[in-house]
Amino acid sequence: MRSYTADYVIVGAGTAGCVLANRLTEDPNIKVILVEAGERDRHPFIHVPAGFVRLLDHPTVTWRYHTQADAETSGRAILFPRGRGLGGSSAINGLLYVRPFAEDIDSWEQSGANGWNFGNCLPFYRRSETWTEGSSPQRGTHGPIQVSRVENPPEICGAVVQAAQKAGLQFVDDPNSDTRGPSIWYYQQTRDGRRRSSAARGYLRPAMGRSNLTVVTGLQVSRLEMNGTHVSGINGTTSADIPVQIRATREVILSAGVIGTPRLLEMSGIGDKDVLDNAGIKTRIALPGVGNNLQDHYVVRLGYRVRGAGTANERSHGLALAREMMRYVVSGTGVLTYSAAIVGGFAQTRLATRPDVQFVIAPGSFVAGRIGVLESEPGVSCGVWQMRPQSRGHVHLTSSEITAAPTIAPSYLSTELDRNTMVEGLKIGRRIFAQPEVARYIVDETVPGRQAETDEALLQYVRDNGSTVYHAVGTCRMGDDAMSVVDSEMRVRGTTGLRIVDGSVMPSITSTNTNATVLMLAERAADMIRLPMAEHAASTYSKESV
Repeated sequence: MRSYTADYVIVGAGTAGCVLANRLTEDPNIKVILVEAGERDRHPFIHVPAGFVRLLDHPTVTWRYHTQADAETSGRAILFPRGRGLGGSSAINGLLYVRPFAEDIDSWEQSGANGWNFGNCLPFYRRSETWTEGSSPQRGTHGPIQVSRVENPPEICGAVVQAAQKAGLQFVDDPNSDTRGPSIWYYQQTRDGRRRSSAARGYLRPAMGRSNLTVVTGLQVSRLEMNGTHVSGINGTTSADIPVQIRATREVILSAGVIGTPRLLEMSGIGDKDVLDNAGIKTRIALPGVGNNLQDHYVVRLGYRVRGAGTANERSHGLALAREMMRYVVSGTGVLTYSAAIVGGFAQTRLATRPDVQFVIAPGSFVAGRIGVLESEPGVSCGVWQMRPQSRGHVHLTSSEITAAPTIAPSYLSTELDRNTMVEGLKIGRRIFAQPEVARYIVDETVPGRQAETDEALLQYVRDNGSTVYHAVGTCRMGDDAMSVVDSEMRVRGTTGLRIVDGSVMPSITSTNTNATVLMLAERAADMIRLPMAEHAASTYSKESV
């Protein structure tokens, strides 16, 4: 067995883990070991923005999870991508940078997460980013993550923006700083020139030369090392089946994500006793909220065949793709710099008093309307998701075997409001694409198709074709009640020496894309961890080559 020691051991080199590794090691007296089950972010598709569509079910850079089949989604086991490797899901996501509505964060404080309101969090959103168009009270210019506009969007994107305005949405120049009601706007990307600006690239790479940071890849953590209720380290196994023990003199910090973090807690005997008994795991600390409160955005797409407009479809096959590849290599422009969408929007259905659906509109269309394989003929797509779903699911182990995947049950569409909101969102999307500014390009609606005219038919399409938007959160929620897993400083209840810093601590899902908020969470957590450090003498540490 190999044994190592550090002040802080971080489990998971995803978005939050990379932030923490950078910020904590800014103090040269603090020794950190960052542990990742995957490998280094060497795959070329990670760094090419459009490459994300080829990574969503990749055998080495994702965990290849699927949800539990559910009748509400037509009995399908839905692909549930989670990044595996340096950068985590920030290395495979759609690069869309959208902050939440202020009231989303304010609701955390109202639900028992003391101090977690938007005013307190805004400085940490700013700290994490370099907005390429300059500083403002809302935007930052010195952060590790590069945020930029989409350059030279295709003509049809401008037509969609005009059509949405005709349909009643207000154009917003910067959705991350302007006041937002029902609106249409262009997405911003976490992109640095031609390359993805992932957490690994922005935060971890600059810190890897520090002598007080050790990064260990290919290490699968099997359980937490505990002395009573105190967590003193981790145990794991390398890809070569060599057992490893790493001791933390201050804290173990779990940043393994919405699936990995509750999984590791349950493997270690921390969780709901009934769940642990079912999996054959002895309960060491009863914490019933572990793995519950799973929330996610569920998306379904309208698809349109178009003519007279350049789209990604015809530029992504054969000689056209070869030309785009050359264009990308020479100038860093073109279709390979596109992210998951170019135009975004917030709309308010008749069921809500504020915007409750978000649009992801792309100059490209996918086979069967599901993101992955682009159609060969020109097309555009309009994805719709409910911003604040009521559905709640869970992530739980059913076996004590380290290789067994947990059950992932998001319970999409389990409430009437969620079902009705998705149908109403599709109707608004159709209304936008019926406006003359964009309708002049449209040949036909390919999915769900004009035959889906009734609410019942639209709902069936939603059940049959929807998927995750990769925004899952909440399985170790922050709060002050019996079902919360961490307190307002992200310390795990009933333990000492253990903290969770990742999207699993969000009490409720933010209305928009979640990566910007995970960056904020980790930045703020780093401050919470570092503030007491001045009171501590420099720790002793024996650094060994791992």
